[in-house]
Amino acid sequence: MKKTGAWLVRYALEQMGVRYTFGIPGVHNTEIYDELNSSDSITPMLVTHEGCGAFMADAISRTSDSIGTLLIVPAAGVTHAASGIGEAFLDGIPMLVIAGGVRSDSQFKYQLHDMDQHTLLKPITKKTFKVKSQEEVVETLYQAYQIAVSGEPGPVFVEIPVNIQLYTGSVESLPTYKEYCQAQTVIHTLFPSASLDEAVELLVQAKAPGLFLGWGAVDTTTSTLEIAELLGAPVSTTLQGLSSFPNNHPLHCGMSFGAAAVPAATKAFSDCDCLLAVGTRFAEIATASFGVTVPKNLIHIDINPDVLSANYPAKVGITGDAKLILPELVKRLKLKLQLTDHNREERKEKIKSDILKNKQAYTEEWFQHDSKDRVNPARFFSVLRATLPDDGFVVVDDGNHTFLTAELMPIHKPRHMISPTDFNCMGYAVPATIATKLANPEKAVVGIIGDGAFLMTCMEIVTASRNQIGAIFTVFNDGELSQIAQAQQVPYNRKTCTVLGTTRFEGIAQATGAEYLRIESNEEIQEKLETAWNLTKEGRPVILDVHIDYSKKTRFTQGIVGTNIKRLPFAAKIRMIGRALVRKVTG
Repeated sequence: MKKTGAWLVRYALEQMGVRYTFGIPGVHNTEIYDELNSSDSITPMLVTHEGCGAFMADAISRTSDSIGTLLIVPAAGVTHAASGIGEAFLDGIPMLVIAGGVRSDSQFKYQLHDMDQHTLLKPITKKTFKVKSQEEVVETLYQAYQIAVSGEPGPVFVEIPVNIQLYTGSVESLPTYKEYCQAQTVIHTLFPSASLDEAVELLVQAKAPGLFLGWGAVDTTTSTLEIAELLGAPVSTTLQGLSSFPNNHPLHCGMSFGAAAVPAATKAFSDCDCLLAVGTRFAEIATASFGVTVPKNLIHIDINPDVLSANYPAKVGITGDAKLILPELVKRLKLKLQLTDHNREERKEKIKSDILKNKQAYTEEWFQHDSKDRVNPARFFSVLRATLPDDGFVVVDDGNHTFLTAELMPIHKPRHMISPTDFNCMGYAVPATIATKLANPEKAVVGIIGDGAFLMTCMEIVTASRNQIGAIFTVFNDGELSQIAQAQQVPYNRKTCTVLGTTRFEGIAQATGAEYLRIESNEEIQEKLETAWNLTKEGRPVILDVHIDYSKKTRFTQGIVGTNIKRLPFAAKIRMIGRALVRKVTG
C-alpha cells in the first residue's frame, strides 16, 4: 500500500493513545498538522512558544495515562523546546518529541532550519531517530514510545524529513501498537530474592526505620502505606516525590529529613538506623544540598542502577521497578512480622503523636508570624487546602514559593503535585497548569508561581483563554527573585539583578483574556479564592495576584544556607562575613 509519512504519523500516534500534541506549525511539519486535524482522538494544541509546549507535554505525562507529545519545527522549535526537554530528561519524565526535518532528497545544502538536531539533543534525550523512509515511520514511533516509557523514563526525539511527510511511499503492513508489542522479545526480570530477604531482615531488626520516597515511588502508595504501618516508620519524600505518600497520613513527616526539613521530619528521623529509599537519586534538592545524614543500613531501590550508591553507600541496592518490587517486599515483611510486636505498635503510636504535634506547632509558628500588610503564606495555603478537593492538582514553579508549598501545602493524592526539580527550570508552572487541566478537565487545578517565573511564560495563558481552560494561576508577588535575593543577603548584604520592580498583572490578564483577582491581606484570602474557583468552573482562567510576605524563611532555605556556609574554608567565611559587615556599615 502507499501512504504519506504524515498519515503514518497520525496512525502511529492514535495507536499509542496520544491525546494531545503541542507545538507550532511551520513549513516542515504542516502535513502532519493537517493529518492530525482529521483525527478523532488527537487534538493538536497551538502554543505561543515551543518551550511552553515542552512543559505542557511534561505535565501531560506526569498527570495522565497518556504520553506528552511535542510536534515542532526543526532547529528553532527544537532549541526553544530544549529547556522543557531537559527538565523531563533530568526528572525522569517520558516525552515524545517529533520534529520535521529538512528535505532528505535535496541536492542543496544550507536549507532552511538545516542543523544537526541529534547532536544538540543527545545530552537531554534517551535516544534520537531520523526516519529515512515511509516504511520506517510507524515502527520508529512505536520504538521511540517504548524507550520513552521503559526503564527510567525520559524524552525520545524523532526527526521526520518534510519530503517523507509529503510524499507517498510503499508500506508493507500497518501493525497496531498492541501487535507490535506482542512481536517484541520480553525479558522478565527475576526478583532479587537474596537482596529482598536481606532488606526485610534489616528493616525488621531496626529500632528506628524510616522511608524516603521519590517520584519513582509515586505509583506505589498502596505498598508504601503498608510498609510504613507494618514497621511503624516515619515517611519523608523528595520535592518531586511530594505526592508519593498521602500528606494527611499520620506517619507522613514532610520533604527531606535533615536539618533543612520541617521539624516533624527532622525529629522523626533523628535516630533513624535503617532507611528504605525508593525512587530517589539522593540529588541536591532532595538532600538539601547533601546535608542529610544517611544511616549505614541504607536499602536503596531504583529502576536506574547508576543511581544506587552514587551519593550514599547502600547496604542493599536493588535495581528494578518499585511497582513490582514493593508488593513482594510487603509479602515478605508480613511473613516476618506474623507475631505481634507490642513494642513496635507502641512506638508507632508515639511517632504518630509526635509528628502531629510537631506539624501543628510548625503551622502555628507560621500563623503567629507578623506579615504586616502582606499575605501570610501559611494562612494562604491553609485556605487553599480547605477549598481544593482532595483530588485537585497543584502545579508549582521554581523559586521560594516552591519550598513554601512543600512545607505548608499538604498533598493527598499521587501525582497531584508536580514541580520542576533537578533541572529546576523557571517558567514551568503556567504551561504545566494549562496542560494539567487539559488532561484532567473535571478536576480543580491551581498553579503556584513566583512573579519572576510568571513573567517568563505568562503569555501562554492566551492558550488557556482560547481553549476555555479554567485554572487558577496564583502569582506570589513580592517584586523580587526572592529565593536568590534572600541568598544574597548574608554573603553580599545587597541584591544584584534580583529586584523585578512593579508589574501590572491586571494588564497581563487583560492581554491574555484571563480574569484578574488580587489578594492584599489575610482577610481577603477566603473570599477571593472562592471567587476564583467559581470562575474556573465557567471555563475561565484566573490570574490570582497575591501580595505575599517572604520575610520568614522556609526551613529548607535556612538549612541549605547553614549547610553550605559550614562547608566553606575558614578564610572564605571570614572574607564573606567581613565584606557583608563593611557594606552594612557603609550603607
